[in-house]
Order: sequence, then structure tokens, then C-alpha cells
Amino acid sequence: MQSNPRRALVIGIAIAMLATLAAPATATGKGHGHGDHRRTLRVATFNASLNRNAESELRGDLSTPDDAQAQRIAEIIQRVRPDVLLINEFDYDPVAVDLFRDNYLEVAQDGAEPITYPYAFIDESNTGVLPDIEVDFDENGVFALPGDAFGFGFFPGQFGMLVLSRYPIATDEVRTFQTFLWRDMPGALLPDDPDTPEEPGDYYTDAELDVFRLSSKSHWDVPIEVGRSTVHMLAAHPTPPVFDDPVIDQNGLRNHDEIRFWADYVHPGRGGYIYDDDGETGGLEPGEPFVIVGDYNADPFDGDSVDGAANQLLDSPRVNDRIVPSSAGAATDSIEDGGVNVDHEGDPANDTADFSDAPPFGAGNLRVDYVLPSRQLTIRDSGVFWPTEDDPLFRLVGDDDPDAGVPLSSDHRLVWIDVKVPGRN
Repeated sequence: MQSNPRRALVIGIAIAMLATLAAPATATGKGHGHGDHRRTLRVATFNASLNRNAESELRGDLSTPDDAQAQRIAEIIQRVRPDVLLINEFDYDPVAVDLFRDNYLEVAQDGAEPITYPYAFIDESNTGVLPDIEVDFDENGVFALPGDAFGFGFFPGQFGMLVLSRYPIATDEVRTFQTFLWRDMPGALLPDDPDTPEEPGDYYTDAELDVFRLSSKSHWDVPIEVGRSTVHMLAAHPTPPVFDDPVIDQNGLRNHDEIRFWADYVHPGRGGYIYDDDGETGGLEPGEPFVIVGDYNADPFDGDSVDGAANQLLDSPRVNDRIVPSSAGAATDSIEDGGVNVDHEGDPANDTADFSDAPPFGAGNLRVDYVLPSRQLTIRDSGVFWPTEDDPLFRLVGDDDPDAGVPLSSDHRLVWIDVKVPGRN
């Protein structure tokens, strides 16, 4: 595949900084599932809320080992010990990647064992990036951040993504889809202007659709080399289906199609329209193992997403959703929080995020974070890091003293699965 000079630079920086700090992951990994005699891979996703309000602010916070939120995030990761991890809402900054590893992950947090990730992938995000032409996506009469960016953000890369791995990343084979246009998806659910029913899908002008990108952040296919096998980590973070006109539902429709992108990508014969940032076309090769990861902002039963949005993945014939990650903490929290949770249809034990519970606008606790392997990857175990209040580790996700001034880790929980990777390791 033809290389992308911009991406090669990004990866080159990250890998160059990382490579000198540890031996190959299969040799140095501690704890769960490592060594050539093992075939189990622990994959996780975590919307860690490591986003900040200004460019380089995250770098500043991580430059010392004293940031309370980052300490909690790192300890959660150390407790679960994923082999491969997607972090959503990590501002785009390759230097911050090193600082997070050096000052937090590789430092024991409150008795937890340090963890080393010698491989990383970080790339640009559509958040906070304005088009080259003046458009008015948010219809406020002004061409400016954050509303007219390809993805909501006050600076380029805010709310970005980061992949950390204890196994090598096939960097030359990474595919990114940051620039794929929404209108290029066949049958795209383009929002409609209700005042012109005779012209469907016309909420955005032709000039706006000529530049409007599907991904609110990006979509990444990151191949992870597990011994002699390759597992494709398919990472994304679709836009929340809220903060829009409830009639037009432009964010909800975009969320649906951002999720649909992976459903088409992994389904043989349905991804021919897809092109990546290098101009290569087509979806994933049939038979290639994958794990779809990320905060998809869609619950299969509850919340404000378009009906069936999450089910595009959950019901895919190529996806293994037979075992749903769960936790006792989520089940009890839903009961204790009450509010809109009382009317939810989904099993609260499967929830992965703790949103506002107050009606009428609160979403309550929802299952929005997913780790979905392909059918040929057998799930051995799974879970959501959501301790109950009587668990000593509850301090990592909740604080009984709201006046203590210590920030919580995130309103999302880390979700993980263990899968059996086919082939010899």
C-alpha cells in the first residue's frame, strides 16, 4: 500500500520514542496472557476523558506525575492490564503519549503494577479542523470553531484517539479514513430540511456536502501482530446523537452512519465504496480477524441514537456478541441513581457509561463502549471495570466526598475482552 507521508511522520515519532524504552511486548509483558506459549489477547477500550480545553494543556498536565485524574486512569489500566487498548478522548499530541507512559503507566499507582506499552499509534482527528472553504455547518452565521469544524472541537485534535499495544503494530499497513466524505456512502442518512420535503437529504448544501467528512474524529484499521497472526483493531468514536435539532437529528444520523461504516467494512461485498486516506479502496479482506473498539455513543435499547444504530454491529454476521461484558457495579449504580434509568429496557449490568440521570434530558447509564471481536475469535472472558461501592477500587470511578476536590477518572468505564487468537503464537 502506498505510504502516507503525514501518517508515516506521526507513527515515526511515536515509535521512535517508544522503541528504545522496552523490548518486544511478547518478551516483556507482565501479568495476563503473554509469552509465545499463550494465544489469549486482552483487548480493551476506554473513553478516558483525557481531553483538555486548550491545545498543549494535556501535555502540561502529564509532564509531571501529579495529575490526579491521570493517576486514576493509569491505575485502572494497570488493574485490568490490557494487551491492546484504545483510549478515546486523548488529545492529539505524540509528546503527550510518551508523558502518559513515562509518568503514569510505567509508574506504580497506589500499589498497582506498572505496565509498559512499547507500541503506539496516534494520528490526527477531524475535531477542531475547519474546511478549506467557508461553510456554516452549525447555521449560526459565523465560520468558526467549534461548530464548523469537521468534528466538534476547539482546537485540532481535541477529543482524539490513541492505541497502545504490548504487541507490534504493523504501521505500514495501518489504514485511516479521516477524509472519507459522508455523501460517498451509498444510501447515506443525510439529514433533511423539513421545509423542503420535495428535496430529501438537503439540510446541508451541495457545497457543504462536497467537504463534509463522515468521521467526527476518524476511523482507523490498526493491524496488531500477535505472534504469527494479525488482528485488525478497528477504532472509532462516532459523534454523540444529541446536541442537535431534535427534528432534523443531524448528529443522530451521522452517528448511525459512522457506525455503519465498520459494518460495511467487515462485511464481504459491502465495502467496495470505501476509500482510505491513501486512496486505496475496499473493505477488510474476507477472513481477516478483527476487533471493533471504541465509544460508539449508541445503546442497543436506550438513549437518543437512531433506532438500530448499534445493532448494525451487534447483529452483523461477522461480529461475535454472544458474551456481553458486564459488571456488578453497573447493575447496582443504575438502581441507586434512579431517574431515567427506571425506564430503561437494557440490562443495566451491561452499561458502560454513567451519564446524568435527571429527566427529561438526562440519558442515564448506557451501554455505549464496545469491544466486538470477529466470529473466528473465541471470547474467553470479558468485563467492565465498574466496582461496587463496597469495593476498595470504587475510589477509581466514584468519590463519596464530592467536596474533596479530586476529579473522577471518567464518566465512561474501561471495557475488556479476552479472545483466543487463531494460529501459532
